[in-house]
Amino acid sequence: MPFKNRSEAGKRLAQRLAGLRGQSVLVLGVPRGGVPVAFEVARHLDAPLDVIVVRKLGVPFQPELAMGAIGEGGVRILNEYVVRRSGVTDVELRAVTNHELVELAARTRRLRGDRPQLCLADRNVVIVDDGIATGASAHAACQVARKQGAMRVVVAAPVCAKDAVDSLRTVADEVVYLESPRQFCGVGEWYVDFGQTSDGEVVSLLAQASAADRATVVNQRSDAEPDPPEICERDIRPTAGTTALAGRLAVPTGANRLVVFAHGSGSSRHSPRNRFVASALNQKGFATALLDLLTVEEEGDRTMVFDAALLASRLAAATRQLREGFAQVGYFGASTGAAAALWAAVESDTGVGAVVCRGGRPDLAWGRLPLVKAPTLLIVGSRDRTVLDLNHSAQARMRCTTELAVIPGATHLFEEPGALQAVSGLASDWFGTHLMVKLDNTFG
Repeated sequence: MPFKNRSEAGKRLAQRLAGLRGQSVLVLGVPRGGVPVAFEVARHLDAPLDVIVVRKLGVPFQPELAMGAIGEGGVRILNEYVVRRSGVTDVELRAVTNHELVELAARTRRLRGDRPQLCLADRNVVIVDDGIATGASAHAACQVARKQGAMRVVVAAPVCAKDAVDSLRTVADEVVYLESPRQFCGVGEWYVDFGQTSDGEVVSLLAQASAADRATVVNQRSDAEPDPPEICERDIRPTAGTTALAGRLAVPTGANRLVVFAHGSGSSRHSPRNRFVASALNQKGFATALLDLLTVEEEGDRTMVFDAALLASRLAAATRQLREGFAQVGYFGASTGAAAALWAAVESDTGVGAVVCRGGRPDLAWGRLPLVKAPTLLIVGSRDRTVLDLNHSAQARMRCTTELAVIPGATHLFEEPGALQAVSGLASDWFGTHLMVKLDNTFG
């Protein structure tokens, strides 16, 4: 049965998704036609609404053939098989990527304006379109959402081609639809009114959803609860020599203590675990900077991934640039990033006043450990036996104030219920104790 319009289709789709209500849901509309549908879904689920903007990376001489996709936050997914079979060179790949990054940024600014992208980390993300024919955009959106830390990804559309359903199930946890005809000529045939959705309509719907979210928060907050701090977020590009590093800076109003995050191997500034901890620190009034110490091209080089000296030199260089305007600086290092944090903390001009390591590899900074002066907290899961032994040895070698906190039942990635909350609480307390400064608005 055809849908009257996108709004009516969204209401009907929301009924099918009603079981997700109250489960930390974030609804993402695929611009432009998916946003009116997503608006109704978000409204009925009492969930925040945002857009998920993706751009296909087409083979240069055959642009309709996708060799990958890009999304916000520097996320890039490549189909290595297509790249190899098409003979695309690194130069050609960079050229296509750079062109699409410009288009992605322009479209994102046009649709979202000054509102920051909503954080996907540890959320149940529902990607909504007005209909799915080939599934290419939804497929890319799923991968981008996953890269940005989504805990669970659901694709939802009023109508979806049967072949697309089968394909999307390989990248989504669930595919929800109302109609899936075997004979599928196009999305438009399933709507009485399938007029083009304008950018202006998308902007208006996002603004309405944002205003509704703010009103809900105000109404639900008791008079005794303090207002959460307003947080200004922006992408940053500190340099280390000739290398530009990618990062994300979040500054609560009045913050003058900064915690810089160094990630482990195979991770990035989009790490859902580090973003979880960073968010907890933001709520406590700390500014946070999540940095990628390697470029996209360098991430595949295992020698660079474990080169603690190189990572530390870049971390120190970035810290010197980021610390301006902050009275105190701390480091939060995870896995191999912990070695970089400990190594860089020795440099006197970084001004690091405290270090926290989660599941760290301090052995990679073995020679520098006795030189660390900043109070250091080592956090390890009780079931991460090898790393726990390494941290015991590291603690015995260090001469500064050092504590080893063991999270019962936790493994290396702290995926167990409550484990990351414990890490966040320990880190907040440690930085709160050792980065003691009078809080005033010195961030310019």
